[in-house]
Amino acid sequence: MYKLVLLSGFLYQLPKDFSYIARETSNLKNTIMKKYPFIQNSHLRFISYSLLVAVLLIFSGCEKATAGNNEPGTEINPDSIKGLKDYYKDFFPVGVAVSPTSLTGSQSALILKHFGSLTAENVMKIAPIHPEENRYYWDNADIIVNYAKANGMMMRGHTLCWHQQTPAWMFKDAEGNPVTKEVLLARLKDHITQVVTRYKGKVYAWDVVNEAVDDDNLKFLRETEWYKICGEEYIAKAFQWAHEADPDAKLFYNDYNTEFAGKRDKVYRLLKQLLDNGVPVHGIGLQGHWNIVNPTEKDLRDAIEKFSSLGLKVQITELDVSVYSSNETDPADNVFTVEREQKQIEKYKMVFRVFRKYKNVITGVTFWNVSDKSSWLDNFPVKGRKNYPLLFDQNLQPKKAYWEVVKF
Repeated sequence: MYKLVLLSGFLYQLPKDFSYIARETSNLKNTIMKKYPFIQNSHLRFISYSLLVAVLLIFSGCEKATAGNNEPGTEINPDSIKGLKDYYKDFFPVGVAVSPTSLTGSQSALILKHFGSLTAENVMKIAPIHPEENRYYWDNADIIVNYAKANGMMMRGHTLCWHQQTPAWMFKDAEGNPVTKEVLLARLKDHITQVVTRYKGKVYAWDVVNEAVDDDNLKFLRETEWYKICGEEYIAKAFQWAHEADPDAKLFYNDYNTEFAGKRDKVYRLLKQLLDNGVPVHGIGLQGHWNIVNPTEKDLRDAIEKFSSLGLKVQITELDVSVYSSNETDPADNVFTVEREQKQIEKYKMVFRVFRKYKNVITGVTFWNVSDKSSWLDNFPVKGRKNYPLLFDQNLQPKKAYWEVVKF
């Protein structure tokens, strides 16, 4: 205590222009003398306010070390940190794709703290929600929508029309033959109308059509059953029917590899064509299934600028960063090495720096899964290969990449 008092006295005598400490000492001295007029003896008064100043400065420094520094490892109590959504509240909503089982226990606590928007990872796709022609299964989708509403979260719908996870009955008649264009369009209209109407006012945005553009640079639209039976007309109709069911919902076309010139230009061509024909498309969803190599910063910027030049809003709808640069299958290569970790950190730093720059056109960023504990990339493109693509580790703790994303 004696040493503490002497140190406090020394701080008190520092020149006024010496440092932050000197300035704060002077300010606190005046405050303490006004607040404690009962201290009459000048010597005792000096010791008292010097001691109080020292204690206050010590606690002030502790608070700054805990709350004001985003460097990895400096957080004293991880539970006291702000959520990811709080760091980005002045930029765009930050969301996550979930299943009903994600919304319990420790995962639920993480979701509520860090995310302000939800997307149904699978349960709103056609096969899970409309397994038979005359039967809808709402339970799982309702769980997620009701959770979002109860917790004041935004809700995205995914997806109304896709060539995968569509039940076979959609394309077949009672004898198993392909249906006509008129029948298929009628079924699609019924599906979209029923789903969007049920969640009208609860789902603010829909991924209406998913992955309709072909990856082959020599082709334009993907030759799915939708395309083979209906031609490209089904795309415009899907947006039209979604808009009729909920005129206030924001409608997105959603696709991957949109940062690479060949695919990007074809997606742009499709969107421009839809807009020129008066189709109600409001935005483009860049899925964001990236890795430690791609995309480059230029690729990402070029894509955002090209699509937003159409007057469309941009959302990153399915973000993760694989720690593998290719589809290697050697088990010896399937390790989250220090080198891969650093490359992932740099990629996350880069993409969020770009996101912040384009905050005027980016209206949402959604991660695809909650944490490294479970990711769809654990089975794709290499089945059984463990991946670590997200900002939270297998114990639901922030990774080093997280601290870089929130340090700006």
